[in-house]
Amino acid sequence: MPMLEKILIANRGEIALRILRACRELGIKTVAVHSTADANLKHVLLADESVCIGPPPSALSYLNMPAIISAAEVTDAVAIHPGYGFLSENADFAERVEQSGFIFIGPKAETIRLMGDKVSAIRVMKQHQVLCVPGSDGSLGDDPDENLRIARDIGYPVIIKASGGGGGRGMRVVHAEGALLSAIAVTRTEALAAFGNDAVYLEKFLERPRHIEFQILADNYGNVISLGERDCSMQRRHQKVLEEAPAPGISVKQRRQMGERCVEACRAVGYRSAGTMEFLYQDGEFYFIEMNTRIQVEHPVTELVTGIDLVKAQLQIAAGERLAYTQADVQVRGHAIECRINAEDARTFMPSPGPIKLWHPPGGPGIRVDSHLYLGYSVPPHYDSLIGKLIAHGDTRETAIARMRNALSEFVVEGIKTNAALHQEILAHAAFQAGGLDIHYLERRLGLK
Repeated sequence: MPMLEKILIANRGEIALRILRACRELGIKTVAVHSTADANLKHVLLADESVCIGPPPSALSYLNMPAIISAAEVTDAVAIHPGYGFLSENADFAERVEQSGFIFIGPKAETIRLMGDKVSAIRVMKQHQVLCVPGSDGSLGDDPDENLRIARDIGYPVIIKASGGGGGRGMRVVHAEGALLSAIAVTRTEALAAFGNDAVYLEKFLERPRHIEFQILADNYGNVISLGERDCSMQRRHQKVLEEAPAPGISVKQRRQMGERCVEACRAVGYRSAGTMEFLYQDGEFYFIEMNTRIQVEHPVTELVTGIDLVKAQLQIAAGERLAYTQADVQVRGHAIECRINAEDARTFMPSPGPIKLWHPPGGPGIRVDSHLYLGYSVPPHYDSLIGKLIAHGDTRETAIARMRNALSEFVVEGIKTNAALHQEILAHAAFQAGGLDIHYLERRLGLK
């Protein structure tokens, strides 16, 4: 891959290590950028070169565009991989990377803007016969009477969403007309502060939907494939806790039909790299909600059931290569489950940073651990609490569950608290074992609703 002799990894933690390992397989040199708090991250220690880009606060380091681009310049990197989170879906960053003469390992800036804005993404999907949740068909204006009328037409309950939102933020459910206008005002204020964009829109709030998403890969030559779906319905406060592939109860016919629609929409907008179309699924219908124009946290479950390395595919696409697979090559085999392991109390969900005094990751058939932890490493308090992902694969869903329960019982982390006990509890639920739960199930189970 001569075009990608050296790449800069503009991220931290487990995803940065995942990217580094993919680069090594392909013979690509790596540059790790890090904050002063992250000098001892595993990928920083393993990278060919490393550059400190600022103090611990993300705004001064991992979100510091000039510092990241300068690091690429001084190390002679040719491309930048943003991972997920931080600047991964920032169209301005993608644009500045390309304007500075580097390859952005992801979609084009204009595609990120189009599909990253939920209102314009919904418009695109409707143009390609993809069903969307009934809503305002665009951002809300400033006329209160008109906004009240739109909500009445949709029917309560409704959910207000930030057009530029993501990651479960910028949402507010309204059950009665009297609360609508104040809720719109508050959501706008929060959206402007969090995303720099105060545009909000309305959607029907589905009472008990599942969250199902489709993984897409696309190259620079119009070749697009779907790699099937993932069920991400196990959530707390709109944050995914556990994911699996394929989604229980989704037929081969449904998978094919929805995959074809997603592929058609991506081809129409000239999409490239990895991307994920997210849907709410209720009463046999898929309703598009948003697209993530980056690699997902939960990409390993798709890798395990398809045998396709998504991060390597991203690198190969960025190097100008054609997709190595056709749609006919994509076969879903067995079942995979991912548990997000967070440094937090399993009951209170309070973060638990600190030194790792004992570290024993599990093993055995079908078990994969994606984590940057090691004995002696200290989890800093400045960032997201995700410290790793435990993934189990088996010929059947029942086997994958059994392997995951075994793996969690072998997982030893001392010095900090983790949410491993929560995952054990979820996997032991008869309702989870039956499959097909909605996105509110976990919060009801935990007494949070």
